[in-house]
Amino acid sequence: MGMMSKSGALDLASSLGGSIAKGQVKSATEQYHMKYHHIYGGEEESRKSNYTDLVNKYYDLATSFYEYGWGDSFHFAGRWHEETFHESIKRHQHFIALQLGLKKGMKVLDVGCGIGGPLTEIARFSSTLVTELNNNDYQMSRGKEIIFSAGLSEHCDFVKGNFMDMPIADNTFDAAYALQATCHAPDARGAYSEVYRVLKPGKYFALDEWCMTDRFDPNNGKHLAIKADIELGNGLPDIRTTHQCVQAMKDAGFEIIFAKDLAKDPCPWYLPMDPSHFSWTSFQCTRPGRFITRAIIKTLEFLHVAPAGSMRVYHFLQTASEGLLKGGREGIFTATFFVLGRKPTYRGD
Repeated sequence: MGMMSKSGALDLASSLGGSIAKGQVKSATEQYHMKYHHIYGGEEESRKSNYTDLVNKYYDLATSFYEYGWGDSFHFAGRWHEETFHESIKRHQHFIALQLGLKKGMKVLDVGCGIGGPLTEIARFSSTLVTELNNNDYQMSRGKEIIFSAGLSEHCDFVKGNFMDMPIADNTFDAAYALQATCHAPDARGAYSEVYRVLKPGKYFALDEWCMTDRFDPNNGKHLAIKADIELGNGLPDIRTTHQCVQAMKDAGFEIIFAKDLAKDPCPWYLPMDPSHFSWTSFQCTRPGRFITRAIIKTLEFLHVAPAGSMRVYHFLQTASEGLLKGGREGIFTATFFVLGRKPTYRGD
């Protein structure tokens, strides 16, 4: 999937666990399950207070599977008829660049968007200087490899840090974007406030967020089960609603230019995860692709090529996929809620 994706099963097996020692993958997986999610005993408040550990552990376990099945851009996108999966992902990234009005030489902040797929595409498309903030060592090492291979080392870089407390000076960037990354924040206003702080006055922040929609009923047991599956399978402390997302942007100080659920494209964002939809470009997500992947991982784990616990990681990611698919079909969850905010020239302008 994509130029730099680790599409081979042996590549997947060799990189599973990220920066976690191979012998510790199984125990890390069990700890992830038991400590942080209420269906296994972990409370939401515990997930929020321990979110840095939660997110790091999740991405150490999940990044190689993401790259194997999704390519180097870990986000969803709506899709037009006759458009391939990869074309839709790139179009979404170009949409972000255009909404921000990016121009050559601008300094842009990428807020935690994985291993560098969006970073390199947006830098190449807009001739900007893009810095990604990321707190996961394994993702940063993969991202630096991808940047180097793309020949963009002079245009892109990584800064290690937490988006709740960025190691970046005030008023540094000409633009910022977060592509389905700040859903990991324990406090939306806190994350958006940090973006506000490092943006120059008058500049824009493009937010693409995972949210529960107006159709979500917190008193509906089926809806709550779907929400819990998405949280468990994606390392999330909680999923906010679209209204909470917009309000948090306002509370952080942003002027809202517009907010829209982009899930209305002709082909829904969750189409690549639908096992009944056959596609060679997302074969790993189809029924035969899942069957083959499961058999390969099981065999490689048995042969000790893949670390113990690999199948369990695969299963909780399948839980995530099923939850996302159900949430999308029910219309109670969207992975593509877009908000464009502007930092005023001064407070109240």
